[in-house]
Amino acid sequence: MIPIYEADRLDPAALLSRDIQAEEDVSAAVDAILRDVRARGDAAVRAYTEQFNGVALDRFEVTREEIDAAWDSLDGDFRETLRLSADNIRRFHETQVRRDTVLTDRPGVVLGQRYTPIEKVGICVPGSPAAFPSTILMNVIPAKIAGVREIVVVTPPDRDGAVSPEALAAAKIAGADRVFKIGGAQAVAALAYGTETVPAVDKIVGPGGIFVATAKRKVFGRVAIDMIAGPSEILVLSDGNTDPAWAAADLLSQAEHDVRSTAVLVTDSRPLAEAVQREVERQLADLPRQSVARRAIEDNGKILVTRDLKEAAAAADRIAPEHLELCVEDPFALLPLIHNAGSVFLGRYAPEALGDYFAGPNHTLPTSGTARFSSPLSVDDFVKKTQFIYYSREALAQVAPRIADFAEREGLRGHARSALIRTKTKGE
Repeated sequence: MIPIYEADRLDPAALLSRDIQAEEDVSAAVDAILRDVRARGDAAVRAYTEQFNGVALDRFEVTREEIDAAWDSLDGDFRETLRLSADNIRRFHETQVRRDTVLTDRPGVVLGQRYTPIEKVGICVPGSPAAFPSTILMNVIPAKIAGVREIVVVTPPDRDGAVSPEALAAAKIAGADRVFKIGGAQAVAALAYGTETVPAVDKIVGPGGIFVATAKRKVFGRVAIDMIAGPSEILVLSDGNTDPAWAAADLLSQAEHDVRSTAVLVTDSRPLAEAVQREVERQLADLPRQSVARRAIEDNGKILVTRDLKEAAAAADRIAPEHLELCVEDPFALLPLIHNAGSVFLGRYAPEALGDYFAGPNHTLPTSGTARFSSPLSVDDFVKKTQFIYYSREALAQVAPRIADFAEREGLRGHARSALIRTKTKGE
């Protein structure tokens, strides 16, 4: 049963165990996989796919014909759902496109910044039990908007060596360039180092289990990564007027993801806390992933009772959850009190699942308290900034002595000379 605590007697953030560091055996296993894939390429990927996914594959890449056939095999209603979801995601992320800047407010000086897309990006999509089409939409579409030239999706195959038609249809409508039937640390290694068939990329994004997260951490530097994602989290901040069944359903919507998922209710109403506690038990009884959700609730579930909503908001901010629902009468009044959250769901009619699948804002979010300093996946993750500087001879001459003085004070005479030498006339 999910426990209830009085929030004023503890540090809310200390309640949660959120360490996403790998155990030593996982770290060692990932090191071995990375070395092996780097050395043997496709042969190593093929061996690990057979070992971990139980299927021997002659080829990893999904053909364009297979992707088109997957699209055609789906019922029209779900195809329309994919279209609408993709359109919502595209419209939201198009607002994030940045414009180049140029500053010319001084004679002879031009300063600026250009945004250019990353050339190749790899997107990891977990399979549980089938690849998540929503994750494909949420990762591919921002990359496409950013102008990434080649977008490569990797996702583990099922026991038949296939990828779900829903996932392939999502890849088609989102605009992925290539799809490979590989997952785990071996997929991260293939993207980072390249193999005979899998291209090396410049950045790897997307969620995954502890092996994927550990592999991403270890290849960072050779490639860029988006974030190290931990288990999924939800915090429902509610007043006493929310239907307990709704709050319980929202807590379980994340608990069913993984046994390490975190589900927290923060409320100023003790009666609601007790009603939600009972309702969670009732809804667990018929949940298909009951064993996963129950363990997550028992190990990581919490209910905090605060004195008022202001204290509830402060507790939520200390926790810095991945998903934060403000199930209160006036969520917009409470929103200014929230500074640390991946995505905020406002009101009683914005369940977290709305963000997962349909609304448009990205569902790849900072976990494990990293919302204190990290942001959701966006178009920004798929571009890089390049600065540029132009000075005329006259403009440089005006500031060269100051540059030289600065450089000399740092003990760097070569720097000083490089500025002064350009301002001297021949023969000086």
